[in-house]
Amino acid sequence: MKRRVVASLALIASIAGGQETRTTLDAPARALPGSIVRLSIDSPAGSDSIVAIDGTMSGERLHFHRVSGHTWHAIGPISPDAKSEAEAKANVTYASGQTETLTASTRIPAPPPSRGKPRALAVSPRFTKPLDSATQARIDRENATARAIGRQSHDTPILFTAPFIKPRTSVITSRFGSGRMFNGTLTSRHLGVDFRGKTGDPIVAANRGVVAMVDNFFLAGNVVYIDHGDGIVTAYFHMSKTLVAKGDTVQRGQTIGLIGATGRVTGPHLHWSARYGALTVNPLDLIALGKGW
Repeated sequence: MKRRVVASLALIASIAGGQETRTTLDAPARALPGSIVRLSIDSPAGSDSIVAIDGTMSGERLHFHRVSGHTWHAIGPISPDAKSEAEAKANVTYASGQTETLTASTRIPAPPPSRGKPRALAVSPRFTKPLDSATQARIDRENATARAIGRQSHDTPILFTAPFIKPRTSVITSRFGSGRMFNGTLTSRHLGVDFRGKTGDPIVAANRGVVAMVDNFFLAGNVVYIDHGDGIVTAYFHMSKTLVAKGDTVQRGQTIGLIGATGRVTGPHLHWSARYGALTVNPLDLIALGKGW
């Protein structure tokens, strides 16, 4: 993933009744839709110490972790549908009992001119013809279930201590956000990352977590969802075989299933997806951020 963030915006809070600098909330100056970004709160040495922080970004809860005596980090999501900016808000509580709210905004640049044609795919007509009401209801239920798993992850304590890794070391054949053309019709954006593979090739967990779901979806085929805590969920689609069960604790790099071609696919591969809460985000950003805090 190209590093898209260099500069940051900081909003400086003032102590009530005075102009003394107190605490800053930093967010990336710009980021693409569907990004995951690092947020930082810093307070000057010798100031009233921070004892708790809660906040939101793009409608999702933020989970701040102290990384030094005066610095706290969190990761925040940019909605894949974001148009102009995304605001982070943090409510800070100090040892004295005082509280304040900090905000910072990240600008969403206009999309670049289209380069080349969207990826053209040929799939079975059963996936492109109008869906009957029962099938559409199934897809809606499956999407709602996936969103619910993301929301529930906010209540799971952080389960990993090492940076995320790719679930495959093979070539990436389709990146997050690219256009998809099915049977000659532009139908959607690709909200995941595809890895090349043959049926039966191994898929590994991107980090430590608890298996939140193993199921078969109409579009995604055989799926495994892993809850990593703090609102972070990764998902692995189109498997030929799953090798874990709901409730299992899996380790970073553990084989959790095998490449397949189940669901709406043109051939065997892995579609890797990630959620921050209910939002679908670019899973490669998890790797780029390292541990995140």
